[in-house]
Amino acid sequence: METVLERVSLDKEEIKGTEGVFKHSPTGAGPSQFQWLSKYCPKAPQPLCAPGKGQACQTPAHKGIDIDRISTTKKARNSATDGKIKDTEEQANHHRHINDNTENNADRQGKVKVEARNDMVRSSSHTVSNKAQILAMPQFGLRDNIIKCELLKREETYTYIKNFRFFIGTYNVNGQCPKDSLQPWLSFGTDPPDVYCVGFQELDLSKEAFFFNDTPKEQEWSKAVSEALHPGAKYAMVKLIRLVGIMLIFYVRKEHAEYISDVEVESVGTGIMGRMGNKGAVAIRFSFHNSTICVVNSHLAAHIEEFERRNQDYKDICTRLLFRQQDPMSPPLPIMKHSVVLWLGDLNYRISDLEVERVKQLIKDKDFQTLYKYDQLRRQIEEKAVFEGFTEGEITFQPTYKYDTGSDQWDTSEKCRAPAWCDRILWKGKLIKQLHYHCHMALKTSDHKPVSSDFEIGIKVVNDELYRKTFEEIVRSIDKMENECIPSVSLSEREFSFKDVKFMQHQVKTFTIHNDGQVPCQFEFIQKLEETAYCKPWLSANPCKGFLAEGGKVDIELEMFVNRSTATALNSGEEKLEDILILHLERGKDYFLPVSGNYLPSCFGASIQTLCHMREPIQDMPEETVRQLTLMPLQPKGGISSVTEKPLEIPKEIWMMVDHLYRNACQQEDLFQQPGLRAEFEEIRDCIDTGMPDSLPGSNHSVAEALLLFLDALPEPVICYSLYQQSLDASGSFTLCKKVVSMLPQCHENTFNYIMAFLRELLKNCVFNHLDVDILRSVFGGLLLRHPPSNSRQDPVEKRKAQEFIQHFLLREGESS
Repeated sequence: METVLERVSLDKEEIKGTEGVFKHSPTGAGPSQFQWLSKYCPKAPQPLCAPGKGQACQTPAHKGIDIDRISTTKKARNSATDGKIKDTEEQANHHRHINDNTENNADRQGKVKVEARNDMVRSSSHTVSNKAQILAMPQFGLRDNIIKCELLKREETYTYIKNFRFFIGTYNVNGQCPKDSLQPWLSFGTDPPDVYCVGFQELDLSKEAFFFNDTPKEQEWSKAVSEALHPGAKYAMVKLIRLVGIMLIFYVRKEHAEYISDVEVESVGTGIMGRMGNKGAVAIRFSFHNSTICVVNSHLAAHIEEFERRNQDYKDICTRLLFRQQDPMSPPLPIMKHSVVLWLGDLNYRISDLEVERVKQLIKDKDFQTLYKYDQLRRQIEEKAVFEGFTEGEITFQPTYKYDTGSDQWDTSEKCRAPAWCDRILWKGKLIKQLHYHCHMALKTSDHKPVSSDFEIGIKVVNDELYRKTFEEIVRSIDKMENECIPSVSLSEREFSFKDVKFMQHQVKTFTIHNDGQVPCQFEFIQKLEETAYCKPWLSANPCKGFLAEGGKVDIELEMFVNRSTATALNSGEEKLEDILILHLERGKDYFLPVSGNYLPSCFGASIQTLCHMREPIQDMPEETVRQLTLMPLQPKGGISSVTEKPLEIPKEIWMMVDHLYRNACQQEDLFQQPGLRAEFEEIRDCIDTGMPDSLPGSNHSVAEALLLFLDALPEPVICYSLYQQSLDASGSFTLCKKVVSMLPQCHENTFNYIMAFLRELLKNCVFNHLDVDILRSVFGGLLLRHPPSNSRQDPVEKRKAQEFIQHFLLREGESS
């Protein structure tokens, strides 16, 4: 199922060099060995204009920097906006073009909008202060990686520490528009920060933002931020990224802009099915001089009792949020592989085990130390469940949630939620000193109060002269070593067997590569003849390539994970969990590593027709029977089946999940919007695959998510692929929609009618569960009426038509059967 909610904007700009590039380039290397360096040496600057006030003089080597806003779909949809680099008084003009993602922008996928910006931010990837990065560029081989590795090992010999001031802010704005100046929050303190990282949550709570990621509030809040930055300095916006209502903006003082490089953004949705972007995180990583920094803005699961779900969200973000690197030989970069990690956001951890009145009394007495003992985040950190290795400053301010909007009064609504420190800022790394940690009561726009923290962070700055000497020493030592020895490694294991692999359950085996040779080596898992990837789709190696210094070791994780794309072929026996990995050493030999496993068949990934012919749980069926039923062609309505026994009207697995929800969850708040727990999903899957219980384990949310995952894993969706286009064409007429449904194979038609009847029952309880037609048609539109895999990606018009098709049956009880 294509994700509706997330959108990624990729910055494909290759920023050109600047005037001073390599003016101190090392001279110890002969041209035959380092001809690649010369391509980065600039030509003499030729001014194209006379510098005037507020105008940058451009040279052929640096003609200013263009800004890309590429709105494309790439496994997820989230808005990432390059900032236009301007002085703060010019920012307002920039914000007129930030949000081009309206419904009418059907061409937003892949269409580039280019706009000139001045040259305040240059790429320092080609400057003296970051030469080590050059060595990672794709055209460089083993020799250059050895140099890179040695430079990193000796970094302390040519860098020194300089302190810079970072402002980190977080604000859940509850879907409101900016009403007052943000200066009390962003201009707090007398000294202007060097770097601003400003995060928002719940930027827009409308359904349009949730399902199509379009919102004018991105522009409104961006403009409010730019107008409220500290007046004591001029700032440049470097990057903006948004995922539905989670937004992060990165500014830097313009005199530091040339030392910012390697800027990358990523996002992860952790909402329902692990994809929806109403909850999740956005992140920006960058290099500042020679230090690497990652800033994460997250919005975790709500409700006081859902601390385990918040823990899972945090772990999912850490696992799934990976940054691409310039060097294609390098694996994606996780959050924790940075010198400094700054984590902010509405983490949603509450104060528990205290009555509301007791909480308020402790706040009135300013006894925050006692109150903090009941803070869920403190308890989870102490138990090492989340944020291991992170630090949070002492909390000396009152809880930031929940207030009546427009006031400093605690929640007086019917729910009367207890106050809590939902909004937090934590950090991880060395040479970090927190200067202040505050909430800002003056802002009353939201039911949250904004929080800020000032940090003094020690950044590694390069001494050019020492760098040159270090570089030359490394080159001379490599010249002596080159061609002396062939690389050699030893492996801790050479054969791997995975036992009882299950649908969507990770299994990992680890082995160690040890460079026991006399020279550094470069390794990579390579593809076999006539294969397009180095391994089967259910297998991965992390890292899949890398560099090892002499005597170095690296742990390789082999992960086996069966998902919807591979489960059906494994059920049928067409594919086996068998593969051979080839580990290749550059200038060395290849190592062949057999990998095998046994897969336990699952109803997840089985077809509706197959399951209708199974009266027993799938794991109780003979393997050959499962294989034959899985391979049986889809029977059209009225067709003659090769199976003599009458099939079930609908799969018993769908009946078990829907019936459970009908009996227990019709009035469940936020059903199909709040995710369940992964451990509970695994219990539900095992329960359905092995038996027919009277009741399913886990929470209602976990059962609801299991149903969605089941529908998503169907190899043939409820509305068959062959009727996809006809269904879209019929979406304007209920009569035509009914005709399409009547053309479905009988088991598919029965399943469709059964699910729609259940969804109409949920709508009858909308006062309690807060569901409406828009939510249900958006969630189920892309599951029941799924885009054919062979076609190009589903565009917004197709999505709306699919939702309109489903809407007809949600609004017309008794007419779909």
